[in-house]
Amino acid sequence: MEAEPVQFLWRRYEELLEPARETVAQFVGARPQDLVFVTNATAGVNAVVRSLRLRPREELLTTSHDYNACRNVLAEAARSAAGRMTVARVPFPLRNADEALEAVLRAVTPRTRLALIDHVTSHTALIFPITRIVRELEARGVETLVDGAHAPGMVPLDVAKLNAAYYTGNLHKWVCAPKGAAFLWAREDKQVGLMPAVISHGNNTPRPGYSGFQDRFDWAGTLDQTSWLCAAEAIRWMGRLLPGGWDKLRKRNHELALQARRLLCEQLQLEPPCPENLLGAMATLPLPERFQGVLKAGKIDAEQLRLYDKFGIEVPFLRIGQPERRYFRVSAQIYNSLAEYEYLAKALRKLQATIVESLNR
Repeated sequence: MEAEPVQFLWRRYEELLEPARETVAQFVGARPQDLVFVTNATAGVNAVVRSLRLRPREELLTTSHDYNACRNVLAEAARSAAGRMTVARVPFPLRNADEALEAVLRAVTPRTRLALIDHVTSHTALIFPITRIVRELEARGVETLVDGAHAPGMVPLDVAKLNAAYYTGNLHKWVCAPKGAAFLWAREDKQVGLMPAVISHGNNTPRPGYSGFQDRFDWAGTLDQTSWLCAAEAIRWMGRLLPGGWDKLRKRNHELALQARRLLCEQLQLEPPCPENLLGAMATLPLPERFQGVLKAGKIDAEQLRLYDKFGIEVPFLRIGQPERRYFRVSAQIYNSLAEYEYLAKALRKLQATIVESLNR
């Protein structure tokens, strides 16, 4: 792009973009004409929510397991339209998928316009029963925007069969594409009037063979779309790592995540907060009791900083629920091994001992 920007952006853009779109669409179970690239799932959520013509007193529904950036989009849209954002209180720990479904349905009212539901929750690492949630909401006249930020590459996807109103997902996480690679899928009847977060040239520059939906999103100002083009090669490359392709890779990561969780629970004497059938390639666990009750004192918890600075381990520390409990989340990708989670358990025990020493002084 930098060597020949006019050649890249004007002459060859479509011929480079379309094969990438086709590969991504096939990977997530969509028609290419129903899919556009965005920079991240948050941008996809912005596009959908800010395209709604929300009326006063209409409600936008989310859950207590949502992603903060996306909740902010709903909150601002509701505020600016004199609407309301409603939060379905899904418990955590969670005993089964039915609890999540029931919590969402209890929060629906006759004014609910759109529900933002995570496919795989970020903080709590749960796979929500998304097919059942979409069907039940649809039966109640509520459209669903699925936040699939963590889903592509972690769980099998067939977004056309799911048939929510909208689905957005990241490709820079489990697909390992460069940052800035994500997609937004919209059901055909929802594409008219759906605007990108940035309105630009595509709004009045139609191209033969493309829908207005694609025109608006494909050219949203000058930006380097290299990450979009690389997404297709990332899908192919990751799919060749193991015999059995993506199915084997997803299964391998899922099994490693379960093994890691069992090991951590045993060595740190932790109670798992959900059944194994609600997990993909991540797991969130409560921190040992010695870590609990510590007030937040900065952007990142001090113990998380020490875990990285002293042991070279990066795992997020999380504060979840009311009353607040502290948790940590682990992930499993092809480059991870069970020995790394054993090392994490030892590091957490050493940090715990440090906390005990400080309390005894």
